[in-house]
Amino acid sequence: MKKTIALILSLVMALGLLAGCGGKDQGGSDGDVKKVDKLNVYFVPSREPSEIITVTEPLKALLKDEMLKQGYDIGEVVINVGTTYEAVGEALSAGTADVGLIPGGTYVLYDDGCDVILTATRDGLSKDFDAAKDWNDGKPTEPSDAQAVSYRALMIAGPSPKGQELLKKVNAGEELTWEDLNSANWSVMGSSSPAGYIYPALWLQDHYNKGIVDLAHAVQSDSYASAFARLASGQVDVLMTYADARRDYADRWNSEFNREASIWDETGVIGVTKPVYNDTVSVSKTSPIMDADMIAALQEAFINIGNTPEGQEVIAIYSHKGYQKAEPANYDGERAAQKMIQELSAAK
Repeated sequence: MKKTIALILSLVMALGLLAGCGGKDQGGSDGDVKKVDKLNVYFVPSREPSEIITVTEPLKALLKDEMLKQGYDIGEVVINVGTTYEAVGEALSAGTADVGLIPGGTYVLYDDGCDVILTATRDGLSKDFDAAKDWNDGKPTEPSDAQAVSYRALMIAGPSPKGQELLKKVNAGEELTWEDLNSANWSVMGSSSPAGYIYPALWLQDHYNKGIVDLAHAVQSDSYASAFARLASGQVDVLMTYADARRDYADRWNSEFNREASIWDETGVIGVTKPVYNDTVSVSKTSPIMDADMIAALQEAFINIGNTPEGQEVIAIYSHKGYQKAEPANYDGERAAQKMIQELSAAK
């Protein structure tokens, strides 16, 4: 009888272990899945906020599905667009944002409160020249097959008389003087924007030993859309932006900004920066839900999303093609840039 009872108990225990193993493999048992009530994801306003909210709506379901595969049951994914780049950095530092899709410059400015976990990859471009006039062949800048982890920032002159005056000099192979630049009206972005502020500031420092703060006529735009609208209307003569921005605004140049000729005919490059390391996916250091396991899960989730057609459609709003794991040291160039900006501002 004792042997029979022992045998029955052994069988029951064995069946229990098998059942437990089966549940773990499928990731479906409550013991294997960590429940998270809410995941707050923030975007910077490099495009119009309403457009970002609309385009990224599918990301909520995609993230929930991918995180479940990584062992996290997310109750709700909330997507917000910050009023400024800095507002998103502050939200990450405060822990009100768990995840932020932010430029490298914003990450570096707020790296006391957030960690970089991923770098975005982008389509390479058909043009990637050091000399400004080499960009001005009248042909659109097109994507290439190669994926790139960096991009250029450009100073683009518009159709205003001053903008065309500067462009004519550049295309003739003449060097622009500081007086040339200082006599123009400029559109710049927030001080943590790599393409809209930081790297153009480095360009000015390298070429003229001057900074953006030294420009006599510079206005801050709240988005690249408003910057291009100002360029089209002649309110500004030059803007600072990322290398493929004209592709993003080519249609609106005519339909919304009321220009008759194409953006490629009416604008041109007068300055080209050094390569800028791509945007980041960064996470809050103070978020109560963030730990090493959550970070690893988010890395896999975003990488997987970037490998699907549905995911690529969502992240295309930032010209992202996918993601790869990042290291803080990747952004040491940004740290040097931020240091220079701070020194210039303090001196001013």
